[in-house]
Amino acid sequence: MVGEEDQKDKNESRKIAIVLVSLVVLVGVAALLLLPALSEFAATHLEPGLGLKTAAIISFFVTVVLFLVFAVAAGDGVLGEFSFMLLGFFLFFVIFWLMIAWIF
Repeated sequence: MVGEEDQKDKNESRKIAIVLVSLVVLVGVAALLLLPALSEFAATHLEPGLGLKTAAIISFFVTVVLFLVFAVAAGDGVLGEFSFMLLGFFLFFVIFWLMIAWIF
């Protein structure tokens, strides 16, 4: 038998789920609508200098060297932390890539 408190909790959970789903849909629609503007912004502000292709090559090698230094400093813990290092590699790569393209 379902009590009154259980029914209130179920209704509250349903309301929260509806709000969260509608928020995700709203953010998705906004992202789709803003995508052309964001790509135009990236093309005009990131391209005149060094360029995204050259910045990607430079940032890849900078990230590889940096993570080799991290791996040597970590010692024996590299294998256990490989998944974290892989995620960190991609995050560092993206940050270095966009910062090099933006600054230079």
